[in-house]
Amino acid sequence: MRSLVTGGNGYFGHLLVERLVAAGDEVTVFDIDVTGAPSTARIVQGDIRDAAAVRAAVDGIDVVYHNVAQVPLVRDPDLLRSVNVDGTRLLLDACVDAGVAKVVHTSSSAVFGVPDENPVLPTTIPKPQEVYGHAKLAAEWACLRAVADGLDVGIVRPRTIVGHGRLGIFGILFDWIADGADPIVLGDGRNRYQFVHADDLADACVRAAGHDGPGVYNVGTDRFGTMFQTLDALCRHAGTGSRVRSLPAGPTALAMRASAALRLTPFAPYHWLMYSKSMWFDVDHVCEELGWRPRWSTDAMFAQSYDWFLAHRGDRDGASPHRRPARAGTLALLKRMTRLLPAAGRRA
Repeated sequence: MRSLVTGGNGYFGHLLVERLVAAGDEVTVFDIDVTGAPSTARIVQGDIRDAAAVRAAVDGIDVVYHNVAQVPLVRDPDLLRSVNVDGTRLLLDACVDAGVAKVVHTSSSAVFGVPDENPVLPTTIPKPQEVYGHAKLAAEWACLRAVADGLDVGIVRPRTIVGHGRLGIFGILFDWIADGADPIVLGDGRNRYQFVHADDLADACVRAAGHDGPGVYNVGTDRFGTMFQTLDALCRHAGTGSRVRSLPAGPTALAMRASAALRLTPFAPYHWLMYSKSMWFDVDHVCEELGWRPRWSTDAMFAQSYDWFLAHRGDRDGASPHRRPARAGTLALLKRMTRLLPAAGRRA
């Protein structure tokens, strides 16, 4: 199979490329930054908004895995739209012209905002509540229009991705716990929150590529608990003496929003909207349609990710925002003060 991975030098794209190469595919990576790109793939440097570059990349390709996206931390709504929406439309048009057999588009659970009910079902109507979620939903609409015009497109919506090498905001969490500082939940931490391991997501994408006909797949682990339980299990795994602490949800969300606006902290709207809220997918439809089953529980994926962080703490790959730790900003000060905060919940 001749496969193209857009954003193939990002965190998830890089992992997906390695999986496809191992399976015997001829893989092309298309990315605007190819520093440290996989040496096992053909590399095409280009911008997803450049029609000529995109058309050259899709020429002769059987399956396109579309992962290029500006991340939620981007503060420019025009950039979010031009890359996430306009770039997706341009890619889909190029795929039609090139006769690409299948496109797998990686979307986001942010299209649902804070859901009215859990679990989120395949029939749940998307309701994004911030700019990134709106852009990802508009990209999905572009995919659905392409399907109506005859292109075979699968849409995969992952929950929050965790896995070896996944840093970003998780890099701050792991740094705190490694140094014995206490992680924080908002409120009592009883909100149920689902994640997905990057390997399980890659498996779902490959299976979607092999599925004949379009589909929409909500992907997450089937073994997860509350936010407190997740962080408490990680603290116990680390064994550094860290203990989960609590801050009031409402005032802290306001502080997160204000500090982000002043560029003092690395938060995006999705963080203060969702960190104290429950959200999880029903994944039965993915299991039934694609024969997919998540291998990783939340506790196992966080333990693996934390252990990877420790082993590579001084070795940073800066090509992707998700492959380097976010800048802590004023959170570095809060890190020193966590022991003054009230403890959250009780250890299991």
